[in-house]
Amino acid sequence: MDYAISILVNGIVQGSIYALMALGYSVIVGITGLVTFTHGEVMMMGAFASFYVFELFGSNILIGAIGSFIVCGILGIIIYKVCYERFLDAPRHIALICTIGASMIIKNMAQIVFGPNQKPMFGIFENQLIKIGPVQLSVLQLVILAIVVILALGLSLFFSKSKYGISMRAVSQDKTAASLMGLNVNANALLGNVIGCGLAGIAGMLISVYYQAFQATMGGPLGMKAFSASVLGGLTDSRFAALGGLFLGLIENFGIAVSSASFRDIFAFIFLILILIFKPQGFSKKGGIKL
Repeated sequence: MDYAISILVNGIVQGSIYALMALGYSVIVGITGLVTFTHGEVMMMGAFASFYVFELFGSNILIGAIGSFIVCGILGIIIYKVCYERFLDAPRHIALICTIGASMIIKNMAQIVFGPNQKPMFGIFENQLIKIGPVQLSVLQLVILAIVVILALGLSLFFSKSKYGISMRAVSQDKTAASLMGLNVNANALLGNVIGCGLAGIAGMLISVYYQAFQATMGGPLGMKAFSASVLGGLTDSRFAALGGLFLGLIENFGIAVSSASFRDIFAFIFLILILIFKPQGFSKKGGIKL
C-alpha cells in the first residue's frame, strides 16, 4: 500500500512538471497558430540557465526560476523572429520545418558549448520528508507542486483579467478580426511565444532539479512529452493540456513500476498514439487558447 502511494505521489509531482511543459506548449500553439518543435530544446536551455544561476547566486529555486524564465523568454524572441514572424500567414509546414531546424541548431550548439555529457544539478533542498496522513512527500516535491499551481493560476488570471492576456486570447481565436479591431497581431503573438518559452524554461529547471541531472540532449524526449500532453487539449486548450501532463506522469510512474525504468519514454508515445486514434481533435470544442 505504501509503495502504491509513493508511486502515486511521484506520478503527481512528475505529472505537474509535464503539465507546466504542456501549458507552455499550448500557449505557443494557441496564440501563434503554429506547431513548434523547439519546445524541448527551450526546456533544456532552461535547465542550463538555472544551473549557472544557482552557481552565481546560490541554490535558491525562485531565483533559478526567474533566471530560466528570462533566458528562455529571450530565446523565445529569437525563435519567433526566425521561425514565426514571416510565416504567420504562410502554409503551416514552412514554420514547422523552420522550428525543426532551429531545434537542431540549439541542441548542437549546446553540445558544443556545454558538452554532451550528463551534468549533476545542485541540490536545492535537503532530503527532508513531510508526512501528511498516509502520504509522505519531500520538501522538494511540495515546492515543485506549489510552483506549478501558482504559475497555472497566475497564467489563468493573466489571460482572463489582464488587458494583454485578453488581447492574446482574441488574437488566438481570430487573427484577422483581431487586426481589424486594432490589435497588433505580431506583438501579441511574440508575447505569447515569450510566455510559452519562459514557462518551458521553468519546467526544464524543475525536471533537472527533481532528477538532479541534465544534459544537452534532454530536449527531444521532453518536447515529445509536452506535445503528447497538449494533444489532449487539441494543442490549444491549456486546461486539458495540463490534465494530459498529469495523466502522463501517472502513466509513466505506474508503467515503470510494473516494467522497467528504461521503458519510461515509451509510455509518452503510447499515450500520444491512443489519443490520436480515439480523440485526434482532443477534448477542446472551440478554437483559440483557453485557460
